[in-house]
Amino acid sequence: MHKQRILVSVVGFSDVERHALNTIFRLSQERELTYAPWVPLLAPGTSLPTNVAQVALVDGESLEAVLSHAKEMPPGQRLIWVGTDAPEHAWRVLHRPIDWAAVLHDLDAVFAAHQVDSGLLDLDVTAPAPLDFELDSVSEPNDAVRRAVVVGTDEHEGTYLRTRLALAGVAHVDEVTDAALALELMKRYRYVCGVFNLDDHRIDVWALMRHFVARYPQALTLATTELAGPLAGWWRRRRVRRDVHRLGIAALLERPFQPSEVSKWMDLI
Repeated sequence: MHKQRILVSVVGFSDVERHALNTIFRLSQERELTYAPWVPLLAPGTSLPTNVAQVALVDGESLEAVLSHAKEMPPGQRLIWVGTDAPEHAWRVLHRPIDWAAVLHDLDAVFAAHQVDSGLLDLDVTAPAPLDFELDSVSEPNDAVRRAVVVGTDEHEGTYLRTRLALAGVAHVDEVTDAALALELMKRYRYVCGVFNLDDHRIDVWALMRHFVARYPQALTLATTELAGPLAGWWRRRRVRRDVHRLGIAALLERPFQPSEVSKWMDLI
């Protein structure tokens, strides 16, 4: 099937937030609906770009944001505003910390809105659907929220996993490095996925992973470690794979992550 692409004009944002956006753009290439940063194309002899982004994603705290208040939007372009003081013509307004699942939801909604504009689709895309709600216990029958827990990852890996899980339709990701908090979250929520960094020696990740598997037998459970890589040595790699297999873990992933391997498992959620 022919891929559809949404071009996004990005204004402002911190280095960490731009890294998350770049991750979203890169990982979306695995989908039928992809996102890409807008790069203006200038026709010879002109000073105006010949192509237009379908989305303007604007950081309301940036100096350039004032222009988004004053200038008229190109026909068909949607403005997603992050922060306070949003202009009246903003199509969506988000707040910090940025919910990347909400960003993905809105980018997908832009494509639907263009389908509506063209008469190819009859839907109400003027307001986003709710992305999250609280679950009082694991026995709650409503499975509408797809939630994951990530234990022991660093900031870079956490950003990557949040983005990849959002692309897999997991709306909320809890990142924890504290055993007591992890156990409390496992009491409160139902999870469809758990990712555990076996190299984090601050907490007993193995015990938490064992508890997760027992509590959520239908969830996708993934373990990550540098010992899964080729530099770890054959015997150490074999031993950790054996121990993970005995716990009933779906897969042992190499650190640093191999995107193709992560995607293979995330697509099963």
